Amino acid sequence: MIVQQDLLKKIKDFGLNSYEAKIWTALLSRGISSAGELSDISNVPRSRTYDVLESLEKKGFVMMKLGKPIKYMAIPPTEVIDVIKKKIREDSVRQESSMDELRKSDVLEQLTQLHTNGIDMIEPTELVGIIKNRDNVYDYMENMIKKAEKSVYIMTSFDGMSRKIDQFEKTLKKVSDKGVSIKIIVNSKDSDKQYKELKGVAEIKNCAEVKSRFILVDDSKLLFFITNDKDVHPTYDVAIWVETSFFAESIKGFFEMTWKKK
Repeated sequence: MIVQQDLLKKIKDFGLNSYEAKIWTALLSRGISSAGELSDISNVPRSRTYDVLESLEKKGFVMMKLGKPIKYMAIPPTEVIDVIKKKIREDSVRQESSMDELRKSDVLEQLTQLHTNGIDMIEPTELVGIIKNRDNVYDYMENMIKKAEKSVYIMTSFDGMSRKIDQFEKTLKKVSDKGVSIKIIVNSKDSDKQYKELKGVAEIKNCAEVKSRFILVDDSKLLFFITNDKDVHPTYDVAIWVETSFFAESIKGFFEMTWKKK
């Protein structure tokens, strides 16, 4: 049996390795088959076939047929999807529970102490890092917002504003409810009245002349993009993280000067 390589690659999204994908597709094409037959038509070594079938059985992709000689039946792909979804949900609940337990444990306290001591030993000029891929940047940005105690200043593009409303709306509302001051400058001529989702949460102004993209939290933690979101694919978006008071104060001054002009 010949299975196209692109299909085998896509099947790996089911959480299967190369041998498992080959055996499963071979069994799907036959319905019921023995390990030896599957080895022959899938080109998987016979010495590995039984291990692969056992693995597929544990994952819910195949079942062993009663009787002798031993044969296997393929589980319909639609049912396999349901099995995978259930497993993902169970793993997610289990991992979340594990993280909640870790948060309450002495281990987290010890790790935090290690990190705090390590940060105290770092020169201010070394508190600089690069974050690549817009998804990663936004995840980090959201964590910054969650930890805000006094203020959040954001300067963003028009498209970036839409993305931030989609991703950070609830987070911004939560920190606003805690009394954190939120100000946003959008690089656009459009009216700020369109940002109704953040009404009562953030003060928003437009400034088409300035094209910067950054977030400044509590006058000390800064994350700014070095790319134009109109020119790069999201996976190539890059931001610089900086935690030095001198540079942060400079950016704060720039933001406030721009804010007062509008």
